[in-house]
This record gives sequence, C-alpha cells and structure tokens, in this order.
Amino acid sequence: MYEARSVLDDRGEVPTVVGGRQMAAVAGEWIDVFAPSRHDTRLGRVPRARAADVDRAVSAARAALPGWRRLHFTERQHALLSIAAELSDHAEELALLTAADTGNALRPQARPESATLARLFRYFGGVASEAKGVVLPAGDGQLQYTQREPVGVVGAILPWNSPLMIAGMKIPAALAAGNTIVVKASEEAPLTVLRLAELCAPHLPPGVLNVLTGYGTECGTALAEHPGVDKVSFTGSTAVGRSVGATAGDRLAPVSLELGGKSPTIVWPDAASPDRIDETVAGILAGMRITRQGQSCTAGSRLFVHDDVYEQVLDATVDRLRALNVGDPLDETTDMGSLINSRQYDRVRDYVREGLSRPDIGVALDGLTGPYDGLFMGPTVFSRADNAWRLAREEIFGPVVVAIPWRADEEVVAMANDSHYGLAAYLWCHDLDRALAAAGEVESGWIQVNQAGGQEVGQSYGGLKQSGIGREFSLEGMLEAFTTIKQVNVRIDPLRPGAVR
Repeated sequence: MYEARSVLDDRGEVPTVVGGRQMAAVAGEWIDVFAPSRHDTRLGRVPRARAADVDRAVSAARAALPGWRRLHFTERQHALLSIAAELSDHAEELALLTAADTGNALRPQARPESATLARLFRYFGGVASEAKGVVLPAGDGQLQYTQREPVGVVGAILPWNSPLMIAGMKIPAALAAGNTIVVKASEEAPLTVLRLAELCAPHLPPGVLNVLTGYGTECGTALAEHPGVDKVSFTGSTAVGRSVGATAGDRLAPVSLELGGKSPTIVWPDAASPDRIDETVAGILAGMRITRQGQSCTAGSRLFVHDDVYEQVLDATVDRLRALNVGDPLDETTDMGSLINSRQYDRVRDYVREGLSRPDIGVALDGLTGPYDGLFMGPTVFSRADNAWRLAREEIFGPVVVAIPWRADEEVVAMANDSHYGLAAYLWCHDLDRALAAAGEVESGWIQVNQAGGQEVGQSYGGLKQSGIGREFSLEGMLEAFTTIKQVNVRIDPLRPGAVR
C-alpha cells in the first residue's frame, strides 16, 4: 500500500526517461522540486534539461519511429491497453503524488485526474484502428485512395496545473497513431509525469516515449525549434503559446495550442428555482474549478446572473464557497489545496488586492482573510462588477470570480463573447430552447448546459479565438493533431475483351 505521507519523502535525484533509459541531464544540473502545500518540503530533484538533452531525446524518438509506425495497429493497441491496466493498478499512488506535486486536493481533484489518465490510455488504445483512409469512386481505370500516416516525432509541452490529465490527452493519442514523442514536463510539477514514464516503459520499445524536465526557456523552446520535431503540441498560457507557435511556425512545423480562458457561467432565472438552486450553485463551483484553486484554463471565472435572481444565487454561492475546507491537499477532508508557487500566489493576491481597493466594486467574499498560511488562499467573489473591468477580462488563474448581473439574453451573450478568449462556457437554464439558442451564439469551443464537469473521454476539446488551435481528447482530435493524409492515385489498365488475366 502506498502511504499518503510517503509522497512527502525526499526522493533524491529522479532521472528523466530517454531512449528507454533513466538519465541525468547532459550538463549534470538539477532542479529542486518542492511540495507547494509545504514550501519547505523538498520532494526531490529532477534534471535541468537543455538543448543537448532535447537533441538526445529527439534522436532517440527518431530512431524508434520507423519500427513503431510499421507495427500493426493491434500491437500498438496492446501496448496502450497494457499501460492503461498498469495505470489503474497504480492509480492511488499517482493520485497521492499528484496532490503532493501540484497542491491539488486529493479527494476531489487528484483521484479523478489519475482515473482519467487510465481511461484516456484505454480509449486511445481502443480507437487505434481508426486511423483509416478513404477510397474515392473515381471510375474505371482509377484507384484513388488516401492513407493516414503518423506525423512523425511529436514534441509535447505540459503545464503544471493538471499534468497527468494533459499528458493523457497527448501521449496515448500520439502513440496510437504511430508517432513517437518527446514530452517536456513542467519544472513546477514534474514528478507525476516522470512516474508515468516509468510505468509506461516496460510496455513500449525504447525511444517511443521520452520525458524531459527543465525550464521553458531552456528546454521547451529547444523542443519547439528542433528540426527533428515534426509536430508541437502545447498546453499552457496564451502568452507562452504565442511564443511556441511562432517558434515552431518559423520552420513551418504544425502546432496544437490549448491555451488560456476567461470562461463565462450564465445563470437564467429558472435555474434558481427552489428545487434547482442547489444543483446550480454546486455547478457554479464545479465550473470555477475550485478543487484546483481556480488554476484551470476552463475556470468559469465570469459569473453572469440574471438580475431577478442575482442576490439569491450570489448569496447561495458565497455560502457554499465559505463552507469549503482549504488546507492540506493530502487530507481526505480538504476541498481546496494550495496554489502552485509563490509567484502565482503573489500574482493572484495582487489581483485580489486591486479588487478590494475599488470602492465601486462589491466584495461578496474576501479570500485573503482567514487562517491561511503559506500558499493557501480562500475563494474571492467580487459583486456587481463591469465586464470591461480588468479582473473580468484577464485570466487570473486563481480562486477569484467576478459576478455580473444581466437582464436580456442578447445582453449577456454579448458580454460573454466580449473576450479574446473562447475556451469554455457554462449555461444554467432549463428552458432548453433558450439554452440551446444561447449555446449557438456563445463563442466558446466547449459549452456545457446544466452541468459543469471535466472533459469527458472521447469529446472534442479545444478553444476558439486566443484560447487555442486544434482539438484533443477525442478520435477526431487524434486524427487532426497526430496524423497526416497521403493521397495515392493509381491508373489501372482496363480489362480488354478476351484478355486472360
């Protein structure tokens, strides 16, 4: 049994996985990894990879590519399904390590994320046969068909907020399609991804999956600009995504970018009826991604509530938020853990302090007050704000929501769309004609009606506008992101009368 407290033990030097072998960085440098919920507790050290390490990993991936892509899909399928079983067997270990590594609460966040990782490997193993081409009915004398081929070596750059789930979006999809991959884990939360690589290694040929750790400017940039990387898949902030896209685009390498968001939650009056308000408020909190302290690109951080029920919904939401247990992410009773590091904590705190200083903005809940030490922060709710306010437009990436009243459907849809982001949206309305009409008008890549859960395995997930390019989590995303189409035209001699073949 994997003991909860053992995840806080210092693991010493945790190597990367390159070419099927565990390795230190070429330069022998290391990065200390600390538990964000206990900033004085070191969890271990990981290699500080630079350009030379990227080159070594890409070389390993290129060497493994011909053999992996030539396999019958059933062999790749078998490998991914075997990994899924392995991940299920180690689900609790991975969940505990995720809670320690990221500061996300174990019960509401880390365990579901660990389970989703295994489901993603199982799903993409199951659809490995679907990378199919088509035959065009081109008439006698012509055979015209397409075949889908892997793009080649994929460079995947992961964030720190949900490292296992986002690794599960990219790794099994790329491998199922016949690619090899070099993964750059965030230096802020690398341990779960390195453990994932260890669990995958016995089931894959050397070099098929390679994992590096290092800083974005040293390792991530080198991966995006490497000529041996055929495709870059990045998840992170819009600002960094622009840089990654420009770097890869300079050599015309295709990219998938899953970036930031400032997602709207819209509440209609019928969602606040006595028999529905509890469900709606629970959904508002789920959409806030409160179990990740709001550190999610899909967080519903703009709360638009119809003026007729504004105070009722706001009071109920604040009461529910105030009752949350903020504390040790490894404690089973914890609802919210810690922010990832002091830089993020200071950034969120500065946003909150700006809001608190505004006499024209109501403060329904102040997350800076309370018995919080270290990197812990409670939820903050600003009331009756304006959609043009900076805190209603910029991605804070913390447990902060701005509540805004509205009267007409056209008004709230216009406010929801008045953003350069377009990732997610949450609509709470039981008049389905009204809800679906709004869903058709809201400019977001992922819209949920009367629910606010996480991504479902098999759904097409991605954003519009500056929230990204491309789709993940689905068969369609796998085909779009990790395969390319080759068209083959063949002239066939017609069968001549009397000819013997």
